[in-house]
Amino acid sequence: MPAHAAPGAPLPAFRYSTLFWTLTGLVCLIAWDVSGRDLTLAHLFGDARGFPMRDHWFFVQVLHEGARRLGWVLVLLLALGVWWPLGVLRRLDTVGRLQMALSALLALAAISITKNLSTTSCPWDLAEFGGVARYASHWALGMLDGGSGRCFPAGHASAGFAFVGGYFALRRHEPTAARWWLVTALLSGLVLGAAQQVRGAHFMSHTLWTGWICWTTGALCNTAVEHLRTRAPYLLATRRITTGNAAVSPPRRS
Repeated sequence: MPAHAAPGAPLPAFRYSTLFWTLTGLVCLIAWDVSGRDLTLAHLFGDARGFPMRDHWFFVQVLHEGARRLGWVLVLLLALGVWWPLGVLRRLDTVGRLQMALSALLALAAISITKNLSTTSCPWDLAEFGGVARYASHWALGMLDGGSGRCFPAGHASAGFAFVGGYFALRRHEPTAARWWLVTALLSGLVLGAAQQVRGAHFMSHTLWTGWICWTTGALCNTAVEHLRTRAPYLLATRRITTGNAAVSPPRRS
């Protein structure tokens, strides 16, 4: 779990923590890919006859369709919250609220673009699970596996992971809320990814890479906002920030 400094802590402390967890996650992902455990895990849920839980109503209607719709509702609420904030969003200035909404949209876009460029097919497309494709690593760029492709990374898991970026917007002034926001986003992404794993729609690596891409997108978005706040604060001057009982006015240009 990323470390949390006290409200108002120096930015370098946050930057080093973010860099550490980003690189640690990358190393763990590469180690998972090298281990070749994707197929082993997939065989726990499927065989030559396919994946028995592929069309189960709970996985399809609740954890797939229902969760996907809920994810877009939350994105819409974050977007509306830029102008009409509720709950913890009221503790942030307009720029912070915009960062939360924009980081989610950018994460979803990054996953969608990568997925559409991918030639990697889903587990249920593979011959060993009743399909026609042959297994090929998602690192085999440009290699056609005989399937439909467009299965890497896991698009559905991004309905949870995309909101990780909100952690960066919250952590400086609302560390407790940031912690809960991060845990909720990560658990949601893992649950949705696991549901697709059971159905045969994705390998575990697909889900893990989605989480890392969403985290990195949120971190980069936060870096851009921090840069603007430091170098050109007058460009981001907004309404007063209400933090608990204290009110902090935006910086003024001298």
